[in-house]
Amino acid sequence: MVYVKWAFIIVFWGLIASVLEYTLPQQDVVRIVKTEVRRVDFGENSIFWAQQDTGQEGAQTVNRDVRFVETFRPNGKPRVYRNEDTGWGWPPYFKLDSSNLQAELTNLVSTADNPQWVVLRHYGWRNQLMSIFPNAVSVRPVDSPDVRLIPWFNIIFLTVLAALIWAIWVRWRRFRAARVDPVIENVEDGLYAAGDAIGEQSSRFKKWLNSWKSK
Repeated sequence: MVYVKWAFIIVFWGLIASVLEYTLPQQDVVRIVKTEVRRVDFGENSIFWAQQDTGQEGAQTVNRDVRFVETFRPNGKPRVYRNEDTGWGWPPYFKLDSSNLQAELTNLVSTADNPQWVVLRHYGWRNQLMSIFPNAVSVRPVDSPDVRLIPWFNIIFLTVLAALIWAIWVRWRRFRAARVDPVIENVEDGLYAAGDAIGEQSSRFKKWLNSWKSK
């Protein structure tokens, strides 16, 4: 039972960490080499795509045009992004200006001989196997690829989130000590009173109950 409890805890926090890692903004220093529009057929990876431009009527289709941005990092490795509206859905970037952003990105295209480095803000993952691309959110030019990037939003957000989780955890411990633990102790007393009639199963159940008591 203890292993089940820890497996549940690990899976729960693993999912929370994955959602945060996918959703929170990230910044890359890149050189834009090309922007284009491709026809994309959506399949099992459709959950990782946003939506058609906000304001366009009609239901979601199995394929549609998607804006893409091809870039290179300072180390020479390629990096491809998509450029889609998020609208009023998830994640809550409220991005409604993909067309304008595509124009900005196209205007910043440069060559290796005369590079224009930019900071591309985005969210999401890049997975070649599943054809998943991060979604560009904004762009700004910089003078050098050595610019120092500090994720202020992520720092503040995670600090506030950690404080909120800590406050909830402290209150839960107080509630459990005052309300839950006495009930568990009463159940244990009943099991002890039953004695040998319950046998080994009683012992295992009592160990599982103890694993949920506050330390």
